[in-house]
Amino acid sequence: MTDFKKMAVPGVQKLSPYIPGKPISELERELGIDNIIKLASNENPLGPSPLAMQAIEQEMSELALYPDGNGFALKKALAKKHGVSMDCITLGNGSNDVLVLLAEAYLTPEHNAIYSQYSFAVYPIAIQAVGAQHQMIPATPWDAEQPLGCDLPAMLAAINDQTRLIFVANPNNPTGSFLSKTQLHDFIKQVPADVIVVLDEAYLEYSPLEERVDGTEWLKEFDNLVITRTFSKAYGLAGFRVGYCLSNPDIANVLNRIRQPFNVNSLALAAATAALNDEAFLQRSMAVNAAGMRMLEAACEQLGLRYVPSRGNFLLVDFARDAMPIYQHMLELGVITRPVANYGLPNCLRITIGTEAEMQRLVQVMQQVCG
Repeated sequence: MTDFKKMAVPGVQKLSPYIPGKPISELERELGIDNIIKLASNENPLGPSPLAMQAIEQEMSELALYPDGNGFALKKALAKKHGVSMDCITLGNGSNDVLVLLAEAYLTPEHNAIYSQYSFAVYPIAIQAVGAQHQMIPATPWDAEQPLGCDLPAMLAAINDQTRLIFVANPNNPTGSFLSKTQLHDFIKQVPADVIVVLDEAYLEYSPLEERVDGTEWLKEFDNLVITRTFSKAYGLAGFRVGYCLSNPDIANVLNRIRQPFNVNSLALAAATAALNDEAFLQRSMAVNAAGMRMLEAACEQLGLRYVPSRGNFLLVDFARDAMPIYQHMLELGVITRPVANYGLPNCLRITIGTEAEMQRLVQVMQQVCG
């Protein structure tokens, strides 16, 4: 019998599939329960922007036609929002897509990429899939000023002649840790010009304005900087899979050479373009998140549970013991959270912030399970 696994390229042979948060429908099938709340995948509990929904309805009659392969309207709106030219933009099927494009475009088996421990699982997947070497830098300890975050000095020290990419998420997923403007800017200044810094800002909108670090301000200063963003989180469009990156035009030109034709569908293009203009929805999303975060932090403190201060729309909670039985018990009570043992954090669950009603129920379940 042919062994098709061994026929795959070496990097792919060693990969484990990405495991997403459990869908509500799957839990319904498994346990036969309803009235489930999902706090596992960092989705916006308010759903999509109303303006996005209107744009989707208007686009429905054009579904027999291919989408605009260049995404002109969305690129124009993004260029205006960020103060860049359209040739600095690469659209993706979620920001996950542009992360993979960067690895495909710039890494070979002779090169390596650097990322932090406890960072987005797609970084090592993308690196290993192209056969490149990856350098995972140990995260800062629990007692650091920013627990379980990027150790920027150690990342700088790891750069060598074979390094092509460095992935830094700010805020970081799944820990929620974040870097200051000074820390991050000083770091990028010290990275060699021929090493591309990929700054993943998927959760940027949830950071308080006074702490927000918007890397797009530095695009004109650093030719080797790439900013990735998504519409899956604050804009509530996770089901449409639309994201993008901003870079200097030469990098964007390279990425657009290998970007799959029509990688963003027509409904996603219309929804994302409209969502960019829905500032009221974005502000409401941030307010709901801030209120829910306060509720969850207070519950953790009441229960004596350690957590990482977060600037995302989730909280990493340490239960000080194997978290899988706790996760399973919460599932049986209709609350889906996210185990992160695959990240090397077996005692933790990552819990997404929901609506006020969802957070009240979550707190009751946590008190029942942990009290």
